[in-house]
Amino acid sequence: QLEFITPFQLYFNPDLIFRKFQIWRLITNFLFFGPLGFSFFFNMIFLYRYCRMLEEGSFRGRTADFVFMFLFGGFLMTLFGLFASLFFLGQAFTIMLVYVWSRRNPYIRMNFFGLLNFQAPFLPWVLMGFSLLLGNSIIIDLLGIAVGHIYYFLEDVFPNQPGGKKLLLTPGFLKMVFDTPEEDPNYNPLPEDHPENHLRDQDQNQQQHPQ
Repeated sequence: QLEFITPFQLYFNPDLIFRKFQIWRLITNFLFFGPLGFSFFFNMIFLYRYCRMLEEGSFRGRTADFVFMFLFGGFLMTLFGLFASLFFLGQAFTIMLVYVWSRRNPYIRMNFFGLLNFQAPFLPWVLMGFSLLLGNSIIIDLLGIAVGHIYYFLEDVFPNQPGGKKLLLTPGFLKMVFDTPEEDPNYNPLPEDHPENHLRDQDQNQQQHPQ
């Protein structure tokens, strides 16, 4: 917005990425949502809201799995972007988050600007229709829905099918970096670290120094 850089330095361009080694474009194309305006704030609000609800809901205590969803979704969108000549994928990423949240919360009732009432799974399609009314291309929205559905199917549906199994396995290094290590059930703390010893010490101090 301050014109220190231009969108031409950020957009997704396979030729510049692989021939000029401008690797940053693999990430920056997800970070640009257009000039300040209604569409920009609309995307920011939905990105913040549904990213937070996923992190505090179905991904609570599973930060590595949350990050892996980001990487998996970004990878698939990048592959589609190679063939569809898409320049910015941030809106598709937002729709992917909305889709995953909506499928994991199917019974929540939604209200869209006080005009429509519907169940949560219809939210991505309502957003796509709204984007169409604003004159935007719905290809980005369809890409986000498609990638969100692929993740949801592989993570939540297929493992529960007869003969199905979990295909999306979070790499160990992500768990090592993002997840807190589990406590060893066989760990025996030192005697002075036992909670009952702290309580006994507090009682003795209160007896020696009554207020």
